[in-house]
Amino acid sequence: MTATVAPASAGRRTTKKFVVRVLFVLAMVVVGFFFALPMAWLVTQPFNSTPTLTVGWPDWTLDNFSVLAENPYALRSIGNSLILGLGTIVVVVSLGSLAAYALSRVRIPGRDGLLYALLLLSSVVTGTAAMVPLFQLMVATGLINTQTGVVLALSGGVLPTVIFILKDFMDSIPKSYEESARLYGARPGQILRHVVVPIARPGLAFVAVWALVQVWGNFLLPYILLRSPEAQPAAVIMYTFYTESGQANLSLISAFSLVFSVPVILMYFLVNRRYGFRFHGGIKS
Repeated sequence: MTATVAPASAGRRTTKKFVVRVLFVLAMVVVGFFFALPMAWLVTQPFNSTPTLTVGWPDWTLDNFSVLAENPYALRSIGNSLILGLGTIVVVVSLGSLAAYALSRVRIPGRDGLLYALLLLSSVVTGTAAMVPLFQLMVATGLINTQTGVVLALSGGVLPTVIFILKDFMDSIPKSYEESARLYGARPGQILRHVVVPIARPGLAFVAVWALVQVWGNFLLPYILLRSPEAQPAAVIMYTFYTESGQANLSLISAFSLVFSVPVILMYFLVNRRYGFRFHGGIKS
């Protein structure tokens, strides 16, 4: 009796696991399909003679890129986005690595609480909530309508998360390396430059790509702080791509979207090819 019930119960469990696995795979296929639709539109419609909002086989042409080249602000805005993105990377990687190294090596009372508080405030107090005081600060410091002001504002938003992530990389560096360098007479700056930074290079590459992604598509801060069209980045300029009748200019938008996505994709693959990506972030006791 018991021997008969046990195989039946085991069979039901096996069937249940199989059904759950099949349902999970089907759900992932559906989710992946919806994620793939925008990518399919991005790689097909720029080459379509009459771009639409649907995904279909294009009527191949390069005329849309001619329309893009004729726009006086489109390609310039890509350069502006590169300036804002690279400027933010320089600020957050340099300041974030120094802060993370100090927090990793110096025992400060309440250090862990400070890191969590910075991370929480950077998530709660977003650009929208802080826009009015931030705008007033830029006006008072004379940084309004300057790319420097936008770089500093964007860097302040992502810096707490960068510090939080980089501290984990700094914690993983053995202190014995630094002690050996110190015995040979290396100064703190030399230890940081020649010992710590080379070991933490994968972490620095990770936060550089992450910071670029956060800045690349940011619309609100540049839209509020930059009034000159010549200085506005691509995420803001795309907002102006309309025809004279007020309709979205899909020929321009489709070609611009493809060009707009290329720098981030290239940077991701270049860094991933050299270092690989593994998510790090946390506080070690």
